[in-house]
Amino acid sequence: MGDATKFMKPVNVFPLVETIRHWSDWLRQGVVVYYRSLMLQVRGISCIFVATTVLAAPTQTPSTSAVAQIQSVLGAQQDAWNRGDIDGFMNGYARSASTVFVSQDEVGRGWETVRERYRVKYSERAKMGALSFSDTEVTMLSPDAAVVLGRWRLKRANDEPHGRFTLIFKRLPEGWRIVHDHTSAAKE
Repeated sequence: MGDATKFMKPVNVFPLVETIRHWSDWLRQGVVVYYRSLMLQVRGISCIFVATTVLAAPTQTPSTSAVAQIQSVLGAQQDAWNRGDIDGFMNGYARSASTVFVSQDEVGRGWETVRERYRVKYSERAKMGALSFSDTEVTMLSPDAAVVLGRWRLKRANDEPHGRFTLIFKRLPEGWRIVHDHTSAAKE
């Protein structure tokens, strides 16, 4: 027999460095391309979502509608007061034991308590005078809550008491109602 080395060829078990670099570059580029493609898809879906949300939005925003409804409640209260209708005026308040009315150094709790306070303090039509609200600012706290800052004035035969109020309105099943009223009188 002869020399076996004539029949054997050297085999390189490890790939060449150039081959490793080629495959690693290709793999890295593939990952980058995949990542960029994924990001474009996410951005595209986001853009579609934003576009459909904007296009599907109603022409009147909920806060605009809520502000108008709250101002309507205040207008109805003013009208009821000027008719001498305390019960109509009280329709602007939540008929709840948790309704709060604060004036001077007193805190009244409950719709009935607030109603009775008005009945006692304004027992005669002349004491009620003509009520006007002004400088009202409605600030939405959430879709179901708002705070209202404003001025009140009573025109009566012998005087014109006036002051400020801060009201917290809440959207209830029956509509927007006052759940907290803090009213103060100005010093003459």
